Amino acid sequence: MRDVIPGPGAASLTAEPPVLTLGVEEEFLLLDPRTGQNAPRAEQALARLPEPVRDQSRPEFRRSMVEMVTAVSTDLADLRGQLLGLRRSAAQAAESVGARLVAIGATPVAEPDLDVPDEPRYHAMERQYGPIAHDPSVCGCHVHVGVPDRETAVQVCNHLRPWLPVIQALAVNSPLHAGADTGHASWRSIQLERWPSLGPTPYFRDAADYDRTVDALILSGVMLDPGMIYWYARPSATYPTVEVRVGDVCATVDDTVLLAGLVRALVATVVDDIRAGIPAPHLRSCLVRAAHWRAAHDGLDGMLIDLCSGRARPAWELVDDMVATVTPALLRHDDLELVHAELDRVRRDGTGASRQRRILAAGGTMGDVLASLADQTVRG
Repeated sequence: MRDVIPGPGAASLTAEPPVLTLGVEEEFLLLDPRTGQNAPRAEQALARLPEPVRDQSRPEFRRSMVEMVTAVSTDLADLRGQLLGLRRSAAQAAESVGARLVAIGATPVAEPDLDVPDEPRYHAMERQYGPIAHDPSVCGCHVHVGVPDRETAVQVCNHLRPWLPVIQALAVNSPLHAGADTGHASWRSIQLERWPSLGPTPYFRDAADYDRTVDALILSGVMLDPGMIYWYARPSATYPTVEVRVGDVCATVDDTVLLAGLVRALVATVVDDIRAGIPAPHLRSCLVRAAHWRAAHDGLDGMLIDLCSGRARPAWELVDDMVATVTPALLRHDDLELVHAELDRVRRDGTGASRQRRILAAGGTMGDVLASLADQTVRG
């Protein structure tokens, strides 16, 4: 992730617990305002961005997608301001080329243009993965948190595994596909399962074990290069950060800020556990995958799998458990009040997926849903 650099989060493990740095990448769809179909105008839209903002943008694997990248931050209020400014700039640029910027996790109607951009790496992916490389667009939210070093980053990913399905359930924002409800709160998560290098992060003994595994996967052809490590949490290849990439792009800036605050608190909490010599839990891979499927299916409107007990429990019980676990870290970062307020809002109003479904249940059309999402994307 560009612009996420070692900051206060890069302190020694022997120092006092630091305030950890944050950075966020958000992917968005460009949709045709009339049909709701994906509009392949990303290159034109990015060219219309103001020069300083253009440096915080980049094209994606689809011509109907743009990605906006925040600078490093330590304060959620500052992060919120950055996210809102980037979204509004991107929305104005999209409108100038006849498209609508929408924060939604998966293509809701259709994507007529499935060609990859004319880049050598994208063509190599097309040759290697065939029809998978021509799936409709999906958009995620990736949160980077600063950690002391790469060895710690690998251990953090081990410790995060029980909690990532809960983060995934909070971020669900893609129930629609081909103009209809899929029955899954995150269709993006289901669609991405076709990629062989994507899914729950495996357990690794240390950074050397991680590197050996990645080398073996590249040798096997599962990955073309280290950039294709699409696990739900991964050490950054460039900076001393952990990147959590399990969530759909969030419908609103406030949803993203909540997600970022909770992810940072989780990383800070498990760094404390690592300092204390507490080992990461060893979890059965099949149960971890089941927990992520359940999160993608139910979101917060049903049950989630408690990976510590192996039992299904009401989703909000696990959210409450997570918040209780990370409360000291939320207090350290002065985020507790904000996170509690935003969680109360989500309890009241629902996740992004729930809000979309509520419009349809009230007799709204797909056009109504997409218009509401476009408004939520830039709402202050």
